[in-house]
Amino acid sequence: MMDRRTFLGTAAVATAGLATQAPLAAAGLAAPKRKDKKNAVKQDGILVRFLGTGAADWNGPDDRGEHRRLSSVLIDNDFLIDFTATAKDMLPAGVRPRTIFYTHSHGDHYAPKAALEIGIEQVYLSETILQKGIRDFRKASEELGLPMPVISTISPGSSVRMGDLLVTAIPSNHFVSFEEQTQMYLLEKNGARLVYATDTGGIPCKAAQIVGIDGHSQGKPITGLIMEATMGIGYDDDFRLYTHSSVATVHQIYRVLQSTGRYTPPEGQPVYLTHMARTLHGTQAELDAQLPAPLKAAHDGLEVVFKAV
Repeated sequence: MMDRRTFLGTAAVATAGLATQAPLAAAGLAAPKRKDKKNAVKQDGILVRFLGTGAADWNGPDDRGEHRRLSSVLIDNDFLIDFTATAKDMLPAGVRPRTIFYTHSHGDHYAPKAALEIGIEQVYLSETILQKGIRDFRKASEELGLPMPVISTISPGSSVRMGDLLVTAIPSNHFVSFEEQTQMYLLEKNGARLVYATDTGGIPCKAAQIVGIDGHSQGKPITGLIMEATMGIGYDDDFRLYTHSSVATVHQIYRVLQSTGRYTPPEGQPVYLTHMARTLHGTQAELDAQLPAPLKAAHDGLEVVFKAV
């Protein structure tokens, strides 16, 4: 039997809308059974805890005394989307997620050492950075003296089931390297359909097709949206627009989806903004006062339950 610290497998992921886990061909073994079910929240909706809501330029409190950790979320107290050391203090007491899904490999989202230090055992990442993930986690494992996690790939349109929640990867419009396909995620549970969209400049057509909200063939509408707004109000001409979104971008996407019946949230539920640059936004109080409805700036530690209509 291969030692788990050196074992690395690539799981064959499911086709869109179907959650299956094929044997790990590299070792002839199935993916490990999940051990963290006791953390999972039993409820109708999708519980999202914002562990961090800042973009890469947050490195401590700003001159206004405000601070945002780097962007990541905890889903149903069960698994993570992205994680860095800045968010360690935001995990609820007694909650120890064992699985992480990565959007991409920029350092403000991807930190193998931090993941291993909190006990991550299963990693999902883009198949375009599989070898990088193996190298980085092997190095972190050796330096920390901690077990190597199982590393599996998830590609756009493919899904993984986490208990009663289905996680589907969708492509984002963000640049790391010409080789890496960056990703966002669609989360589905009991009729709720939540899109977590960071980092991305708008929503690419392929992502819209996978979710079912593109302009050609309309599928089930989404019921929740969390989207990055690296640039704040008045910063629409910032050069980051090539690879990030602004408040105006998110508001336009909301208007189009809502007016065409592709976004049907429960009454009163906001569109939540995350990944906000410290240099391109005001204070939380200013954002609360200035953002156009139904946009709302998330803050570190905020918990929201996204439900079906």
